[in-house]
Amino acid sequence: MPQLNPNPWFFIMLLSWLSFSFLIQPKLLSFTHTNQPSNKIMMATKTTPWTWPWT
Repeated sequence: MPQLNPNPWFFIMLLSWLSFSFLIQPKLLSFTHTNQPSNKIMMATKTTPWTWPWT
């Protein structure tokens, strides 16, 4: 059964995985984000109850 022969496909998979791990991934991780997270304190908003006209 030729599906179980890993000879050509294992090398292609290994080569693509290594190229992603050592070439592409460090380039992607070196980009800086434009919006850095801030340490803003979230204030709770005070809500007023709705006055229903028919009650």
